[in-house]
Amino acid sequence: MIAATGINQLKVTIAASEITPFAKTGGLADAVAALSASLAANGCQVNLVMPAYRGIIKTSINDAQYVADIEFKTTGQVLPAAIHRSSIGPSQDIYFIRCDEFFDRAGLYGESGIDYPDNDRRFALFSRAVLEVAGLTGSRIIHVNDWHAAPAAAILKLQPERYPGLSAARTLLTIHNLAYQGHFARDLWPSLGLDPAAFYPAFEFYGGINFLKSGLELADRLTTVSPTYTREVTYEGCGFGLEGVLRARAASFSGIVNGVDYNLWNPENDRYLVQRYSAADLSGKAACKKAIQHYYGLEEDPAAPVAAVVSRLADGKGMDLIREILNNLIGSGAQFILLGNGSRDLEDFFRPLPSMYPGRAGAVIGFDDGLAHRTIAGADMLLMPSKREPCGLTQLYALKYGTIPIVRRTGGLADTVKPAGGDRGDGFLFDEYSGAALWEAVNRARTWFEDRLAWQSLMRRGMLADHSWSRSMHEYLRIYRALLS
Repeated sequence: MIAATGINQLKVTIAASEITPFAKTGGLADAVAALSASLAANGCQVNLVMPAYRGIIKTSINDAQYVADIEFKTTGQVLPAAIHRSSIGPSQDIYFIRCDEFFDRAGLYGESGIDYPDNDRRFALFSRAVLEVAGLTGSRIIHVNDWHAAPAAAILKLQPERYPGLSAARTLLTIHNLAYQGHFARDLWPSLGLDPAAFYPAFEFYGGINFLKSGLELADRLTTVSPTYTREVTYEGCGFGLEGVLRARAASFSGIVNGVDYNLWNPENDRYLVQRYSAADLSGKAACKKAIQHYYGLEEDPAAPVAAVVSRLADGKGMDLIREILNNLIGSGAQFILLGNGSRDLEDFFRPLPSMYPGRAGAVIGFDDGLAHRTIAGADMLLMPSKREPCGLTQLYALKYGTIPIVRRTGGLADTVKPAGGDRGDGFLFDEYSGAALWEAVNRARTWFEDRLAWQSLMRRGMLADHSWSRSMHEYLRIYRALLS
C-alpha cells in the first residue's frame, strides 16, 4: 500500500465528463467513482475533475470551495471559468469546472438526441481545466477518460511550456467506448487554441478533428475496460477507424475489467429493495420479484420467468435482437420488463409494450437509479445481447443480485460471465449476432429455470463471485507506478 500521508503519497487527477452521483448517463460515471474510492482507500490522494453541469450548479456548487479562475481563449472571445473544490471522502476531492455559458444546460452532451454544436469548445475548455487542476494539486498521474478529456494528454505533450509544474507528470487514457470519439469539423480548429502544426497527426482524422485520437496518439499509456475489448478494437473494421493507431500503441495498451462498488450494489444492504437477501438466504428475492411485477403491471406469477433489460436504448446494445424474439419470449410464458432511454425510434417501440402484452410486459422509458436496483433484483434473467460491449457493469450487478445474465460473447461480457454447465458457470452466452442465437440461449436458460435447485445453485455462484474493484484498482496502481518509475 502507498503511504497514506506525507511526501510519498501518490497524487492522481482523474478526469471524466460524468461521475456518480453528480452526473450520470452510463457506466462511465459509476466506474470512475468506484475506482476513485478504491484508490483513495489504498493510500492515493485522488482529485476528480468534471464539468459543473446545471444539476451541480443547483445542488453542489454552493457547498464547494472556490479555488481559482481560469480563462479559455476561443475564436473571437475569452470565456471566464472557475474551479471549485469539494471534499467527498478521505483522500478524495472533486473539482468542478464552472463555465455557465458552456455547462449550465438541460443536457450533458446534447438534447433530444442532438449533440450541442459547440461540444468541441466545451470539452476543449474542460481538457485544459484538467491540466490546471493537476498543476494546482501537484498530481504526478493524470488519468483521463474517453474523448471528452483525451485532449488533456495531447495538450500536455504539445504545449508543455504552458504547464511547467507538470513536467514530471504522466498521462493515462482509458477508453470506455471507442464508438464515441468526439468528431468535429476542421474549421473549428482555431477555437482549440493549439498551434496549427499540432493538428497533424495527433488530432487529424479523415480531414477533421478527432478528440479521442489525440489522446490515443500522445497519452503515455492506454487502457480499455476489458482484455477482450482491447483485442477486438485492433481488428480491422472493429476499431471505428482507429485500429491502426491502436495497433501502433500495442506495447502501451492493455485492458482492465471494471469492478463493482459493493457498498452501492449489494442485495444484503440495498436501501432500494423491499426485502434484502443474500446467497445464504434467497427468500427476499421472491419478495423483490413480486414487487417488480406489481410495479411494471405484470401478473404476479412466481412461476413465470421475468426477463429484464436495463440499458441505454442505442445501436450496438442488441435491442434489434430483443425486438426479434419478443413475441416468442412472451408466447413461451415468460414476462419481459425494460428500463432505459436513448434512441427515439427504440423508445417509441418499447413504450407501448404494456398495451401490446397486457400483464406480460412492461416498460419505463427514462432512467431512475433506484428503479434500476429494484428491476435487477426482481428479475430472474438479464438480457444483454450487445453487438459490442467494452465492459458492461449491468451484468456484474445482475450476478451479485442472483439475476442470471444472458449475454453475447463479446468484450467485457466474455470476460465476466462464465457459461453454465454442470456445477460450474453463472450465466448463458451466445456468439452469433442474431435473434435465433439469442433465442437459443434464452431457451437454455429457461430449461435451467425449471429446475429450481439447479437455478438456485447458478444464482449463488454468481452472487459469490468477486467482481469488486480491488483487483482492478491494483492493476491501475501498477500502471501508475510503472509510468513513474
